[in-house]
Amino acid sequence: MVGAGAPMRAWTPAVRNKPMTTTSTGALDGVRIVDLTQMLAGPYCTQMLADQGAEVIKVEPIEGDQTRIVGPYRADDTLRAYGGYFASVNRNKLSVAIDLKTPEGRALLLRLTDSADAVVENFRTGVMDRLGLSYETLRARNPKLVYAAIRGFGDPRTGRSPYVAWPAFDVVAQAMGGVMGITGPDKDTPMKVGPGIGDLMPAVMSAFGIVSAILHASRTGQGQFVDVAMVDSVLSLCERIVHQHAFLDAVAVPEGNHHPFLCPFGMFPAKDGAVTIAAHSDVHWPILCRLIGLEHMLDDARFASVQDRRAHQAIILEVVSAFTRRHTKQELLGVLGGKVPFGPVYHVGEIIADPHFQVRDMVVEVEHPGCAAPVRIAGIPVKMSETPGSVRFRAPMLGEHTDRVLAAAGLSADEIAQHRDSKIIM
Repeated sequence: MVGAGAPMRAWTPAVRNKPMTTTSTGALDGVRIVDLTQMLAGPYCTQMLADQGAEVIKVEPIEGDQTRIVGPYRADDTLRAYGGYFASVNRNKLSVAIDLKTPEGRALLLRLTDSADAVVENFRTGVMDRLGLSYETLRARNPKLVYAAIRGFGDPRTGRSPYVAWPAFDVVAQAMGGVMGITGPDKDTPMKVGPGIGDLMPAVMSAFGIVSAILHASRTGQGQFVDVAMVDSVLSLCERIVHQHAFLDAVAVPEGNHHPFLCPFGMFPAKDGAVTIAAHSDVHWPILCRLIGLEHMLDDARFASVQDRRAHQAIILEVVSAFTRRHTKQELLGVLGGKVPFGPVYHVGEIIADPHFQVRDMVVEVEHPGCAAPVRIAGIPVKMSETPGSVRFRAPMLGEHTDRVLAAAGLSADEIAQHRDSKIIM
């Protein structure tokens, strides 16, 4: 482990010498996805599918996905075609730039969806309908098509929310879905979760729904509408607040860095940061006590059971914290690591240096247009023994694959050139 001020060893990712290729051998090889999404939730969803081998055709407006210009940009990036945000959630995709505000552009999209297994979009309710590209229109042309929509409050087709027309972003979903209300240092201070889980959770849910629906379509020939609301997804993540209310008539509130029912289960101070310990069970509690010099507590009836330890949480937190704060994260790792559930609170430098993430290919390098050296992005967490996913190629330049994709859809070189001259495509 590397401390905040310690030098990191040289980066040696396991995938550095693996060639990048557009050829897929993943579990979704042969599946075609037309991706109309922008920002975070939709692109993360379709990237999950691309990572597992699907051909994902990212259809962008002529000006490109909004996140292309968000950054951040590396200092040596001479091109600035896209920054880290876009690079992180659009790898393994093909980019086609089409103006869907034109009849010709919409006709091109219809040709792409005719051969697709799924279409994914995250526009506000009614946008695709007004363009003449509704689920019903696309289904009439391609009965096997799976149509997935990610919206703040869902789609009227599966349940009309009173907020159906409201715009939503990550913080809105976190707030209304419940996670913000149980996160924070004390009961009076709700707090946003660091990562954009209000986008990422619906992305994962949508990817699951799409794969499930494609499996059903392969068996029956019948596609369907997959509707994922951002706020619904966050609530599903916060399932505990619902059962607490149902079983205890309790309203959950932020409880800092510890568990409402289990102890010790949470974050503890260290000399150089913080660590986590989850030694609440009857198996791990005695081990923890012996490791940190609290053997006398094993004979104390106040700490005999899981329920007893929770009832006397304040005492346990005090004595465990008194031990951990005298030691560094590295020292605590040596004492507790592998013996009780334990983990240091890492910053990104420590993550990159940790051999776990290296051997698991969880930080990978890809080329980046305009940069002489590769850039790092997060890897693929779903590992499969027979059909492993892969980071095959970087995020695309805007319209990088327009000609290739449209030619495969049956357009001649002259037709493609005419559309480009008319600014229908780029």
